[in-house]
This record gives sequence, C-alpha cells and structure tokens, in this order.
Amino acid sequence: MSRLAYLALGDSYTIGEGVDEAGRWPVQLASALRASGLAIDDPRIIATTGWTTDELSVAMDAQEPLGEWAFVSLLIGVNNQYRGRAVDDYLGEFTRLLQRAIALAGDRAGRVLVLSIPDWGVTPFAFASGRDAHAIADDLDAYNAAARDACEAHGVAFVDITAISRDHGDATVMLADDGLHPSAAQYARWADAALPVAIGLLGDKKGSE
Repeated sequence: MSRLAYLALGDSYTIGEGVDEAGRWPVQLASALRASGLAIDDPRIIATTGWTTDELSVAMDAQEPLGEWAFVSLLIGVNNQYRGRAVDDYLGEFTRLLQRAIALAGDRAGRVLVLSIPDWGVTPFAFASGRDAHAIADDLDAYNAAARDACEAHGVAFVDITAISRDHGDATVMLADDGLHPSAAQYARWADAALPVAIGLLGDKKGSE
C-alpha cells in the first residue's frame, strides 16, 4: 500500500526546537492521521530555527526539484515579527510561499494546510527580555489576519492555533527548556486542532494514494 507523501514547511515551530522528533507537531499530526485510517508518511521537514519567510524561500530553492506532494503544511512568520518587519512585506512573501506550497501539492489548494503563528509574547522568555507582550500580540494578530486573508483568497485551509498558544502558554509543561519554544505537549494541542481539518482535506484518500 502506497502512502501519502507529506511536506512540512516552516521555522523553529515546525522543526520542533527543543523537542524530540516524535514531538514535532507535523510528526504528531501524521501519526494521528495514520491512527484515523489514512496511510501517510512522516513528513519531510524543511524548517530551521530563526527562518523568516524569505529565508524559507531561499532554502526551498536550494532543495529544488522538490517534486509533488500529497499534502503540504506551512507555518511561518514569527521571525518576521520578531525582527520588526512590516505586515505588508510579510503578506507578499507569505503569499508567494503559499503559491509555492499549492504548486508542490500538484496545484491542489485543497491539499495545503496553514497554521497561524503562535504568540511567543506569553512565554517566560518574552517577559525576561522586557518585550511588550501586548505589542507582540497585536503584531501577531495583524500577521495572522493577513495570512488568513491570503489563504481564503487561494482556497487554502487555515487553522488558528494562536489562541491555543495563549492558553497556559507560560506553563512549564507547555514549554521546552528554553522557556520560549513549545513542548511536545503544546505541539500535541496544535496537532489536535489541525487533525479534523487535515482529515477533511485527505479523507478521500484513506488507504492509498
């Protein structure tokens, strides 16, 4: 039985900075999809801690040809916000990445899943750095609104995990040892939120591709 090929694109949140491979949210999502009856591989991940939208794009260029994938996920933008980049700049670069993701999914927008950017402003790292948590939240809300609009315009599923990240996001159990990045337990909550959407996108492929 052939399995669905899954490509996960992103930054530290996708590579799972500070957690084991099995704890990464795309890996947890793939495991949950298999448990639901979908034959899907663990993801190939193109993601590195610190990447912005343009850096992810350059990294993808370096790995071309990437071929075609049955399922593509995208979560990117926190480092754009961290570096103080304008929302309009993010929107342009995010939209181009979204279009690339659709192309990599065989020009099937219905095989692409986007997660919103979580709110790192609630973490102990943010408090210790003296950053304004309210300003971070406002920035990320604007970024996520732009990403949601781009997804709607392209017919791509958008899963909002930002509220989840804010709920007990400062709790030790929800954080990796650095006090900034999520723990596997937090990633599990994101995977749980993404699961029904992913099943809806891939449900016609239970058993084989």
